Amino acid sequence: MASLNVLKTALREKVHNEASIKPLSDIQYSEGFDLFLQHLGWETYEQFTIPQLSQQLVNLGTTCSQISVLEIGPGPKTVLAYLPGSLRQRITKYTAFEPNSLFCEQLGEWLSAAQEAPFPSSEATVVHQKPFGPDTQTDGAYNVILFCHSLYGMASQVGVVKNALSLLVEKPDDGLVIVFHRNDSLHLDNLVYHQSAYLPDGVFRIKDNDSALDKLAPFIAGCVLQHKDERENVLTEWRRVCRAMGRRDEQHPRQLIFDSPEVVITFTRYSTSLPELAAQVLLVTGDYKVKNKEAQSRNPAAVVKPTSTAQVQRCVQWALKNKVGLTVVGGGHSAHCRWPNVVSVDMGAFDQIHIANDDTRAEGLKMLVVAESGCKTGDIIRQAMAAGLTVPLGARPSVGAGLWLQGGIGHLARLYGLGCDAIIGAVVVSVASGQVLYVGDVPNQHRPSDAIRPENEDDLLWALKGAGTNFGIVISVIFQAFPAQLFSVHDWVIPLKDKRHAKQVLEDLNSLIAILPRDSSADAYLYCDGGKLHLGVTMFRCSTGEVDLKALPLINEFVHGVIGQQKSSKIVDAVGLFDTEMYMSGMHGGHGGGKTCSFKRCVFLKDSTMTDAISVLIAAIQDRPSPLCYFHLLHGGGAVSDITPDATAFGCRDWKFACVITGVWSCHQDDIAVIQSIVRWVFQVVMDLLPMSQGVYSADLGPDLRDKALATRAFGPNRRRLVKLKQAFDPHNVLAYACPLTRSLLPPKLVVLVTGEHGAGKDYCAKIWASVLKTHGHSSLVVSISDTTKREYAAATGADLSRLLGDRIYKEEQREELTKFYQDQLQKRPRLAEERFIKVVQSADVDVLFITGMRDEAPVATFSHLIQDAKLIDVNVVASPATLSLRRGGHESRGPAYHEKTSGSKSKVATPNYRPSFTFKNEETGRSMIRGFVLKRLLPFLSEDLQKLLGMIRSVPDFPRQGIEFRHVLNICQQNGGLALCVSLIRNLCPSDLRKVDAVVGCEAGGFIFASAMAISLDIRLVAIREANKLPPPKLSVVKQISHISSHTSNSACRSTFEMDANALRRGASVVVIDDVLATGETLVAVLQLLTKAGVEKEDIRVMVVAEFPFHRGREKLRQAGFGRIWVQSLLCFDGE
Repeated sequence: MASLNVLKTALREKVHNEASIKPLSDIQYSEGFDLFLQHLGWETYEQFTIPQLSQQLVNLGTTCSQISVLEIGPGPKTVLAYLPGSLRQRITKYTAFEPNSLFCEQLGEWLSAAQEAPFPSSEATVVHQKPFGPDTQTDGAYNVILFCHSLYGMASQVGVVKNALSLLVEKPDDGLVIVFHRNDSLHLDNLVYHQSAYLPDGVFRIKDNDSALDKLAPFIAGCVLQHKDERENVLTEWRRVCRAMGRRDEQHPRQLIFDSPEVVITFTRYSTSLPELAAQVLLVTGDYKVKNKEAQSRNPAAVVKPTSTAQVQRCVQWALKNKVGLTVVGGGHSAHCRWPNVVSVDMGAFDQIHIANDDTRAEGLKMLVVAESGCKTGDIIRQAMAAGLTVPLGARPSVGAGLWLQGGIGHLARLYGLGCDAIIGAVVVSVASGQVLYVGDVPNQHRPSDAIRPENEDDLLWALKGAGTNFGIVISVIFQAFPAQLFSVHDWVIPLKDKRHAKQVLEDLNSLIAILPRDSSADAYLYCDGGKLHLGVTMFRCSTGEVDLKALPLINEFVHGVIGQQKSSKIVDAVGLFDTEMYMSGMHGGHGGGKTCSFKRCVFLKDSTMTDAISVLIAAIQDRPSPLCYFHLLHGGGAVSDITPDATAFGCRDWKFACVITGVWSCHQDDIAVIQSIVRWVFQVVMDLLPMSQGVYSADLGPDLRDKALATRAFGPNRRRLVKLKQAFDPHNVLAYACPLTRSLLPPKLVVLVTGEHGAGKDYCAKIWASVLKTHGHSSLVVSISDTTKREYAAATGADLSRLLGDRIYKEEQREELTKFYQDQLQKRPRLAEERFIKVVQSADVDVLFITGMRDEAPVATFSHLIQDAKLIDVNVVASPATLSLRRGGHESRGPAYHEKTSGSKSKVATPNYRPSFTFKNEETGRSMIRGFVLKRLLPFLSEDLQKLLGMIRSVPDFPRQGIEFRHVLNICQQNGGLALCVSLIRNLCPSDLRKVDAVVGCEAGGFIFASAMAISLDIRLVAIREANKLPPPKLSVVKQISHISSHTSNSACRSTFEMDANALRRGASVVVIDDVLATGETLVAVLQLLTKAGVEKEDIRVMVVAEFPFHRGREKLRQAGFGRIWVQSLLCFDGE
């Protein structure tokens, strides 16, 4: 599939006589523009243009309450018209330059519309019918100057943008030039981007008919033919070109599809400040190359090559002063070490390696390797080997610091761990201040004289070990060294007959390597050669002594029976090991020597899911877009898994294979469409493997929007901590082009209140649930809210605190006095419970927080309105009286009344007007039931599909009145797949089988949409609850108080009536109520009153809502109305009104 720019080039090539062309007339341009906007328009505008523009203006609003705008080439209606009203309200001055006479007239009419002024606060709107050029003058300065796809065709794009920069207001200094453009066609040399964002997978679709193509082709080509005969001939050729280059798919029949990647770029007055940096640090000129071809194709604003730590500091200080970002070049393998119009800092001058002996360290850990960040893996290994040492780094000699700072998977990983695990210290230039810092164990002679040890060094060292490219510019790292190794290397290549044979061989290999010792590992390659599927296998064994080729203990008749006869074997040292990689020399004639280019992403595959993963890989390799694509499986486990996920930033530990999905093409390939299809294939395979993976390797990820989704799976349970540390160590986002670590990647916190009687096993279950969630990549913590009371009680009475916290019998002996102590505290501080709850939630920076020790009758209804950015649910743990007695150590003889009195509450099952989110019967010994519960009931609340659904709900500030942020929940229905996703999530989160209910109940207006979709999905009937006088008799009715949404609209009555068909439900029926929003609860109370009036028992009603606003305490309203025993759950929770 070709991009629009490639299409433009192809169309112009069909014009053989340039003298015969002429520019489009205003009418012709208008026709093409209308067609273009109609087809590209709202898919791209809604997904990218409008949200990005809104965000820029929102950010500007922190320093500027009134905004003046100059727009260049707005067309017949400015894109600003589609911003929320609150943002348009802040535009007090609007000026436009529009050269097209038709557009100029239409724009003027629209701006002067009397009924609804687009910019209500604007003192003046002026439209100039003329082009904007490098020398154009205006009547003032502006906060925002906007080019929305209007730079095309301008003779001097750089001159135009520089002129725009000169027209920005001087104070405040955060005025913006905002440019929207097609991503592959903008080159603005020597201007430094302030920020940029990309839509890499944008597309343009057009109907495949002559009429549409005859309007589109001249618009894309930017010209028409003057003479009729020649024009008709060229139009015929242009149709053929469009049809040949456009892609077709089954989802969009009779349409042609073209790539249209988009970019939004912002500039500030500081975007011309490059000469200031050039005066302080050497700029690299001439033929500068990096390894990664994608990075090489990008044009940075400049490449600087500092030769001292002081010069690195100057680079950071320049970036901080001018509010711009930097990229860092180490080995040059990263696709984002160079970024368009961003300054790249080449660390190549920092290439020193030192062997150090630290006598202060334990025996066997004294030898260290100090490597500066410009060193390559091969250089480190050679110098270490000369001293009889090694470091567990990666498998390619030319890879730089980005490897070991973000992981570093090599053939010593199973024995010694990852490259980042060997880091024990570092010297770093802070991107928050420009100071030189040292952390961890750094020998005195390798500390710069002005370096300081920061107070938060433990956090920084932890972050550097797995996410180190995000937290500062690393000058050097200190590695723990290990004894040098020799390696025996054995290769096999197995031709695979068919899919079944391939699956069998891979499964046999998977079983075989499970019994390999730690000093051995196996790599596998799945590829096609000569049109046939092959599996390449390389086994390695390492030793500090001599290695015998026959000594690999598992290469015996069984092994030969599984994977066949050896192709080759050899013994090599750590340097020679670099030449043994099969993909470099043994596949497709070898991928080394710069003959091929590649695009890679890597996922970590779990042992338990390998069978499913193998099926995905076999299907994908047969659907590869290039014959050179392959999969590389690197063996994990061993020392990699010994380290707990939260011990370093590299949180993905429990994996059998690291699977590198590698899209490959010849370096002579210049067909952009082919390359883009390969990239799409890589991402599609990754998405297919994600459900069965343990995570994604962060070393490949960058600012590509497609990578942001993968970044949520890159750090296991450490993501939330890393985002927090990113804000601390890089508050100005200087390193904006590393693996994404932004708050937008975080799911809302899930707070689980674990309640139940003493002896039910609340703490025991909570600890197991937290442990299981950690293995699924979610940080979790168990906190007892009563621990603070115990500490205060021990201080006041002299009780033994350690026994109160850990000795069940002692705690039972103290329980009565402890309860009395807490009740006395409540008498003095009535809001004590709320204060402690808020403090516990706010202090826990984890994905899932389990809180035990709650004594409140209805905790979710009582506390949910107190917390922000979190969803609150509760699990009541119950057990039989006999089990409770056993766990209490025989205290049952005191009687049930004693336990009710000292525990503070009865079991929630016995509570008359409350129903917990879930009830767990903790009767059986062992952990299988407890683990099963968390997987079935709690893990779905952390589903990425919920994040996807959240992204479909648009936020509109100051609607329907000032101060309210409106959440457009019904926007879900307007998104492709939105309703289906919503229905699927509701079914997954509901604890009972909804297929067994008798009916789905929905009330107007929003509830009808979601309830109807659910009824269709379940294939059961829908019962509609309507407003008054819309249903014929016989019917039931109740009075409903005004809802939250209705209360903010004009002419809303204080009360209304809800009705339903009196015969719609039989007495004793079971139902599920589906609604769009739960806020004050007034609507839901009326619905429940109708259902109970119809004879439906409260225990037979389930309620699921799409969006809940706990601020309004709707659940408490339900309790007050007598409906606390009805099960209520929501998919999403939002802060505020």
